[in-house]
Amino acid sequence: MKKLCLVLLFAGFIVHSSQAQGDFEDILKGSLKDANLLTEGYIGPVMRGVGAGFNHGWYNTAKPHQTLGFDLTLTATLMYLPSSDDFYTVDNNQLTQVKLVSYDGKTISPTGSGNVPTIFGPSKSPTYEFVADGTTFQGPEGQDLKETIKIADALPVPMYQLGLGLPKGFELKVRFAPTVTLTDFKFNLLGIGIMHDIKQYIPGIKMLPFDLSMFAAYTKVKAEQGIDATVGQNQKGEIQFNSTTIQALVSKKISVLTFYGGMGYDFTSSSLDLKGTYDLDDDGTAEATDPVNTDFSTSGFRATAGMRLKLAVITFHGDYTLGQYNALNVGFGINVR
Repeated sequence: MKKLCLVLLFAGFIVHSSQAQGDFEDILKGSLKDANLLTEGYIGPVMRGVGAGFNHGWYNTAKPHQTLGFDLTLTATLMYLPSSDDFYTVDNNQLTQVKLVSYDGKTISPTGSGNVPTIFGPSKSPTYEFVADGTTFQGPEGQDLKETIKIADALPVPMYQLGLGLPKGFELKVRFAPTVTLTDFKFNLLGIGIMHDIKQYIPGIKMLPFDLSMFAAYTKVKAEQGIDATVGQNQKGEIQFNSTTIQALVSKKISVLTFYGGMGYDFTSSSLDLKGTYDLDDDGTAEATDPVNTDFSTSGFRATAGMRLKLAVITFHGDYTLGQYNALNVGFGINVR
C-alpha cells in the first residue's frame, strides 16, 4: 500500500503532503478503529472550518431584488481558527494496536494521553508504537497554517453565486458548479438560498426606511480523488460537506452605502471516507474494505455586520461574523435591481 494517500479538500483545491501520506499508511497498518480515531483528530479542524465557510457570503443587503433583478457576486471568506484547533488529544486508553509514545520531547505513558498537532498545527511529528512488536513510526506532522497558506490563523473559502428577484418580496440565490472531472479528481457544488421581505407583514414599521428579511440557505459540496494503490480495487478518497444557515437580516441604505447585519444559526456536517479495498499489511492481498469513515459536525449562533458600496451596477462589500468560527468576508459583484 505504498501509494496510499489521504486527500483533503481546501475549498476547491487539494492539499497533499507526501510526508503525511507515509505516516497515514503506518497508522492504517494498526487497527482500523485506531486509524479512524487518529484521522478524525488530525483533519477535524479543516473539515469543520471549511463546512462552516460555506454558510458565509450569501448576502450584502436585506433588500430582495425586484422581480427579475439580479446580481452575480464573487466572495472570499477567511475562517479564523481558534488556537485550540492546532492540537488534538490522543488518549492511549482509547487505542488498541498503536500507542502514542512521545511528542516534542515529552514521553507519554502507555496509559496516558498527550496533545499532538492537527493538520493546522506545528510541523512536528508525534511518535507512535505498534503494540504487537514494539516498533515505532512517525505520525503525521502539522502543516503549520501560518507558513502553508501565509494567512495568520485563517482558512480561505472562495465562493460565487447568482441572485434573482422573484414576485412578492422573494429572492432566489444559487451557488452552482457543474461536475468537474480532472483525470481521477471529481468536484461538484450546489447551494440554494431564499431571502424574503418580512417587513411588509409587520404593521407600523413597513413604511420605515430600512429593510428586514428572513434568509435560509443550504450548500452541498462533494469531491472524489482516485487513489493509485498497487493492490485492491475501486480506491478513492471521498469528501462531502453539508452546510445550512437560517438568519434574520436587516439593512439601511444611505446614498451609495448600505449597512447590513444578520443574526441566526448555522448547522454543518461533513465526512471524509476512504473507499475501496486495500492491502494494509503489504502481503499482496487486499483484506480491508472502506478502511476510513469519519464524520464531523458543528453548529452554533452567529452575528454578522458589514457594509456595501454600490457604484452604478458594481458592488464591493465586506463583513465580519462572530460565531464558533469567526469569519471575514469580502467580495464584489454586478448588481441590477
